Amino acid sequence: MFVLTIDQKGSRSGRDRVPDLLELLGSVPMDRPFERSVGDEVQGITSDAGAAVEAALRALRNGHWSVGIGVGAVDLPLPATTREASGPAFVAAREAVERAKKTGDRPPLAVAGAPGAADAEAVLVLIGRLIRDRTPEQWRILEHVEPGTWGSQSAAARRLGISPQSVGKTTARAGWQEEWAARPAAAVLLARADDLARGNDPASIHATPGAAADGTELR
Repeated sequence: MFVLTIDQKGSRSGRDRVPDLLELLGSVPMDRPFERSVGDEVQGITSDAGAAVEAALRALRNGHWSVGIGVGAVDLPLPATTREASGPAFVAAREAVERAKKTGDRPPLAVAGAPGAADAEAVLVLIGRLIRDRTPEQWRILEHVEPGTWGSQSAAARRLGISPQSVGKTTARAGWQEEWAARPAAAVLLARADDLARGNDPASIHATPGAAADGTELR
């Protein structure tokens, strides 16, 4: 399981941004939806690594949040709300968000709780840097580009009244294709960390049926 703890940066001197974040994350499929936990912090639970990646990267976009992803077990059965839940993944998420707050100029994201967490964190931070460094003008264009869809750049150009070449230059400079190519890798690494947290061997779990983890045939 994955627990995300997301804490507002500079909350003592700024306005409460939790309602905005909850609206932003509301469409991400979670086992238990995001909700305010304490102060200017939200938490959510998901068993889907892809959903964890999506939520984390949405939170990083505007620069107002530190993101911690805890990998590991959550006490079952899951209660009705995230606030009532507990387990090692929550402890890991707390550790991760506290570390994320101290990352300096690096995107404020950390992953904790399992062997392999550092691998997932490294890829997420690289994607996070692409997202964080985009300009408002780049985002204005990128929001009209459907990732991985043939012809979406031309369609975006028509909607925006600009040339397809302008859209192409923006996607290239903003690392749009690189982001969407790397997202699945981040999800795979998070899922691997979750397997390791549960004491499973990802190599054997994902091996071809009839083959051992080293590629030899099982008899």
